[in-house]
Amino acid sequence: MNRAEQRARYRERIAEVRAGTAAEKVPYPIRIRQAEVQRTSRVGAGLVRVTLGGPGTAGFEAHSPDEHVKLIFPEPDGTLRLPEPNGDMLRWPRPLPTSREYTVRRYDPVTGELDLDVALHDGGLGADWARAARPGDLVHVAGPPGGLIVPHNYDRYLLAGDLTALPAIARWLEELPRTAAGWAFVEVADESEQIELHPPEDVEVHWLHRGDAEPGTSDLLEKAVRAVPIPEGERIYVWLAGEAGVLKPLRRWVRDELRLDRGDHDITGYWKRGVADFDEDHEHHEH
Repeated sequence: MNRAEQRARYRERIAEVRAGTAAEKVPYPIRIRQAEVQRTSRVGAGLVRVTLGGPGTAGFEAHSPDEHVKLIFPEPDGTLRLPEPNGDMLRWPRPLPTSREYTVRRYDPVTGELDLDVALHDGGLGADWARAARPGDLVHVAGPPGGLIVPHNYDRYLLAGDLTALPAIARWLEELPRTAAGWAFVEVADESEQIELHPPEDVEVHWLHRGDAEPGTSDLLEKAVRAVPIPEGERIYVWLAGEAGVLKPLRRWVRDELRLDRGDHDITGYWKRGVADFDEDHEHHEH
């Protein structure tokens, strides 16, 4: 099967899941690309948008609001160890190269531009790279390994997370049908980290201001989410992401109180306090 036929086949699969009744992960062929920084800009006080392009981003696949790519960085001694194409997968060298994972904020198939919004509060490798990135810099991008395709026919959607989840929430709100209803909760330090969002009219957006508390230490998000009045008998989809410890009580709430089926929610720890390269889902490496 050539690439065009293959692309048509999994796009069909994505459309099927989108029109179905339960969310499903649909894998796409996983590529490694060399991309070139086109420009950077600030998105609120908390995020730096790095726009990538060049020949390497042509034919990128973007179908799911929280799909992610890995940026691969040189090792401390300057060597760059890249995964190798292996059919529709990548073969990763051992030990694994230094990488950081980011949500695909936007991909424009016409210009080939790929936007990654990098949270600055982690103060780590990725944030330093994003701050220093200049047009013409080259970076290697692996993925996405596919994405979670969520049907567009739930009665309501509940989306919640912190600054690291904001790019995915922003994309969710743009990509939901305009008839969708529900809630989005975003925990930020203060108003300066808020950004312009484009939600459907019936999705209420709530910004939660953490103030001086360190990221990942507040129960603001948990309290706000648990207080949502979920109408009896409605089908609800819950998407939560952010600091792993903050999400723990919400995982229990979804499981024990909402009693949602596995296909009706997605909860992902994007980072963990005190852990530089947290990856909740190691199988991303193994594709």
